[in-house]
Amino acid sequence: MSTSVAAAGAARPMTREEKKVIVASSLGTVFEWYDFYLYGSLAAIIGAKFFGQFDPTTRNIFALLAFAAGFLVRPFGALVFGRLGDLVGRKYTFLITIVIMGTSTFLVGILPTSDQIGITAAVILIILRLLQGLALGGEYGGAATYVAEHAPQGRRGFYTSWIQTTATMGLFLSLIVILFTRTILGEEAFADWGWRIPFLISVLLLGISVWIRLQLQESPAFQKMKAEGTGSKAPLSEAFGQWKNAKIALIALLGLTAGQGVVWYTGQFYALFFLQSILKVDGYTANLLIAWSLILGTGGFILFGWLSDKIGRKPIILAGCALAAATYFPLFQTMTREANPALYQAQQTIPVTVVAPAADCHFQFNPTGTATFTSACDIAKAVLANLSVPYRSEVSPPGTVAAVRVGTASVASFDATQAGAEAPARRAAFTRELTAALTAAGYPAAANPSVVKMAHPFDIFRQQPAVIIGILFILVIYVTMVYGPIAAALVELFPTRIRYSGMSLPYHIGNGWFGGLLPATAFALIAATGDIYYGLWYPIVFAIMTLIIGIIFVPETKDRDIFANDGR
Repeated sequence: MSTSVAAAGAARPMTREEKKVIVASSLGTVFEWYDFYLYGSLAAIIGAKFFGQFDPTTRNIFALLAFAAGFLVRPFGALVFGRLGDLVGRKYTFLITIVIMGTSTFLVGILPTSDQIGITAAVILIILRLLQGLALGGEYGGAATYVAEHAPQGRRGFYTSWIQTTATMGLFLSLIVILFTRTILGEEAFADWGWRIPFLISVLLLGISVWIRLQLQESPAFQKMKAEGTGSKAPLSEAFGQWKNAKIALIALLGLTAGQGVVWYTGQFYALFFLQSILKVDGYTANLLIAWSLILGTGGFILFGWLSDKIGRKPIILAGCALAAATYFPLFQTMTREANPALYQAQQTIPVTVVAPAADCHFQFNPTGTATFTSACDIAKAVLANLSVPYRSEVSPPGTVAAVRVGTASVASFDATQAGAEAPARRAAFTRELTAALTAAGYPAAANPSVVKMAHPFDIFRQQPAVIIGILFILVIYVTMVYGPIAAALVELFPTRIRYSGMSLPYHIGNGWFGGLLPATAFALIAATGDIYYGLWYPIVFAIMTLIIGIIFVPETKDRDIFANDGR
């Protein structure tokens, strides 16, 4: 396409039809992400309701397994619906995905609990989570492809950046609905039955999304391809079975979406996990802090999408990976110092040592929640990691029982396999004894007045919440840098006949697997090393990998005519 035509496309305002396409695609995708995030935000309550027949530790394992299932199945959804989208069309495919997603979420809201139907409740819940993951795997590629194929040359980054806001807006919407429902009903009623309301509301969002999407026409690029008979008869085989296309998908994964996925997940999900689980900030305050950072930072998706039309997709995405890798450690350390000063001080000044035989200690990597770590050393390290206590390791003679040394006190751990049915009670007793020893040595008690706490949503004009929101805002800016231009970058790598399939798989492996494995990997790294920041090496390593591979192998595509090779 000539420079003059590209310039004209970049200069003219959006048409009414183009605005309708963006609104319909973006709004539907917001609702899909809303549905998906509800489970993550309410995982603890859902674990109690649907896995209540198990002890608390096993219950939490199964709750995390069900959450992970939705992430791990996303690439398979990309394959199923990507193929369908390349064969029958973009519009009808993402109509199917939103119906599956919305219906599955609504059914969670009316699903009987384990108290009512036993283990069947857990089985049905996991099936619904798998359906959610499959639908989400097909949704993003359809929406991004649909918008990109409507966008004029020279404005694809700006047009598709609206789709990129949907994940953050879906998370934000889920947090707001949960906070509002909790505030109206109170914690007791919300935990009892009110948690169902956010899931039930999704049926209204589903109706709105379906109605809007039914008004749309099929993508003009897809219509032209079908009319000319140039579509692929086997899009999956062509996209991933032929090296010339499979190579592009591999480069897209390792040189773009892997780093994008871990930076995105760190800035939105791991930050929330770190505040609540590591820094012991209450859920209400942590959610409000994240919500404010999203409000302030979401415009960055549009900014960097627009900027990528000017200077390119590649430099912005890779710059986001580089900045994240360079600054994660100081940012999270500053967050610790501000959010929980007493805990931060104790971590710096009170030595804690795990004394255990080397063979007794294992790397506690548990991405699906099904592995069990029962040795005395593993139990001691897992409890310390959950208490956010850094420690060093000291090797003791084989056959000795692992113990935790806090100052002059020593607390013996236990082997869960030898404890048998008494293991849960023994673990609870060990945790209480260790907590008492830590408190006596100077670690803050659970009711720690130094922890940041917000009285209401607008309680942000004090130093403590303001500084934390500022740190979270920086993390969100990194997210917008890597995520804002990614849709345009991916759609520009593949021809129309395999675009839906080609872009969806690397996107969902990068986000669903590389990003989705972050919590489990981070916890394993923290437990193995005794360093609460060591989990950050996971996103840093993959961000650096993407930076290097991206610089060497990823082409710049902002000026590419995405329809040039459709007839070949």
